Amino acid sequence: MTKYVLPVRVYLEDTDAQGVVYNASYFRFMERARTEWLRAQGVDHGQLLNDHGVILVLASIEARFHAPAKLSDMLYVSAAVTEARGARVRFAQQVLLNDPEGELICEGLAEVACKDAERGRPRRLPSTLFSELNA
Repeated sequence: MTKYVLPVRVYLEDTDAQGVVYNASYFRFMERARTEWLRAQGVDHGQLLNDHGVILVLASIEARFHAPAKLSDMLYVSAAVTEARGARVRFAQQVLLNDPEGELICEGLAEVACKDAERGRPRRLPSTLFSELNA
């Protein structure tokens, strides 16, 4: 699957007292990019719940910070599936400054788990989504 790129403007709520993007804000930006990647596949979280009885939850995430972003900066946050199997999907993510090919300021690896909505236990990805992920 090709990568999805989400443009994100840095607002005051995303920064600390010095106007630098607070580290937890990057996790929110990356979450949005993963969610929009899913929508670009024609699926959303509500549809997964209603049609398949599953939810997607973040199992792990790591980030490496290379440079700071600041108030009013334009960021381009990407999400690309690196692996999908069983009940797990792994994403490689980048946050770039001012341009979709701009300076790398943060990179992350996220693992998302598919769970049965009622039981809260791991469950295989729905076959329709799984085939999209591995296309």
